[in-house]
Amino acid sequence: MDFILDRSSKTPLYKQIATYIENGISTGEFSPDVPLPSERHLAKELLVNRSTVVAAYDELQSLGIVERIKGSGTHISTDIWGISDKRIPNWGRYVEDGSFLPNLPLVQKIRTETQNNGMINMASGELAADLFPSEQLHSIFKESPFEEYLGYDHPQGNVDLRDTISKHLSAYKGISIDTASILITSGAQQALHLIVQCLLKPGDAVAIEDPSYAYSLPLFKSAGLRTFLLKSDKNGIDPEEIVALHKKHRIRMVFVNPDFQNPTGIQMSLNRRKRILEISSDYGIPVVEDDPYSITAFDGNVASSLKRMDTNGNVLYISSLSKIVASGLRIGWVVGPKKVIQRLADAKQQVDFGHSIFPQWVAHTFVGSRQFDEHINKIRQQLETRRKTLAQALTHFLGEKAAFIEPDGGIHLWCQLHVDVDEFQLLDESLKRGFAFVPGSIFGESKGFVRFTYGRSKRADIWEGISRFAKALQYLQETNRSSDDR
Repeated sequence: MDFILDRSSKTPLYKQIATYIENGISTGEFSPDVPLPSERHLAKELLVNRSTVVAAYDELQSLGIVERIKGSGTHISTDIWGISDKRIPNWGRYVEDGSFLPNLPLVQKIRTETQNNGMINMASGELAADLFPSEQLHSIFKESPFEEYLGYDHPQGNVDLRDTISKHLSAYKGISIDTASILITSGAQQALHLIVQCLLKPGDAVAIEDPSYAYSLPLFKSAGLRTFLLKSDKNGIDPEEIVALHKKHRIRMVFVNPDFQNPTGIQMSLNRRKRILEISSDYGIPVVEDDPYSITAFDGNVASSLKRMDTNGNVLYISSLSKIVASGLRIGWVVGPKKVIQRLADAKQQVDFGHSIFPQWVAHTFVGSRQFDEHINKIRQQLETRRKTLAQALTHFLGEKAAFIEPDGGIHLWCQLHVDVDEFQLLDESLKRGFAFVPGSIFGESKGFVRFTYGRSKRADIWEGISRFAKALQYLQETNRSSDDR
């Protein structure tokens, strides 16, 4: 046998064996008329345990490539060859080999579990249904029925919507920008994907906050980027860490979420914002500012964004309506230099031929109306009330077992547990009791933290949800105590 296992490879031995056999079937090395090598024979030839060969055959059987016949051994599946000697594609292998990586298994699990009826969902980063502006939209639709042409629109997005977004940015955030510097995207996440795919290349080094939502995204790995973490404190990241990382790794781009950051709720200090812009100018490092939450400031005072202070065009600014109107609208935007926006727009056209006109019309009509101001005032009040309810519930049910800082805006609260439990076991126990949250390690290297999204649940559900969480935590403590006593 010419095949030699690569024991230094990160690919498990059983997968190497499965690939070897599959390739041998493709090339005709293994005949469909003769049983495949026995488990014992193959284990002896390759100097591995028989269980390794069993695992390889199990995988091939699960993919429909081989079949086990008791007393006769392992054979090439008749479904693979059939009477015409044609093969079925190995879809399992295709799924594994694609360059676009899947979400983390834990993220997939949370999304699946939160679809269950009766689940109190404080994991999903969105607004609760009762915060959706349904009455305002019904009123608008009555007064201004949709009469637009449902054809392809401008590559950068509907001109009317971009004009409305330009006025919105000026009125709420003090950012002066013309419509040619705006690209409408399918939420903020598409904007991030376009930036990563169009402006960076495999091997480039980028800096992201730790903890941060960006840490949970596989898009950086899919693009072959090297990510480096910037630790945060109560004032946000330390800008000098960007300098240190750049000198060592030549950082090509920095990703930050300065206002009511996801997951910590931190608001970056003004001095640190200014210093980031200085560093960006000194070293020529672009900054991507993700700003989904600043407008939710409970006191109505929206902080000065990096983009507002950017005089050199170093900042790419991303925002959306997902956290302030409705996630299902899928309306986001990115603001930047015109040549960058044109490049991103060209890539978006290749992906989806531009954004659907109907949600753009809804966004333009609503954001440009007086009802939008009323809605923003409402969600500020409601979110502050729900944050207070969450803080009260945590204090009541957990007491000294948890510590947290109440954010002044946004939809998330970052909580540190003073109890030594496995956060994944805690999630499992909580899900069993009908409560979902997000373990802190999804967002970075910090352990012993959890994120609760108070914007996603009604006040009564928040109280009940934390009660369920506390019971799950208590159960794990008692279980661990019992194990230690044995």
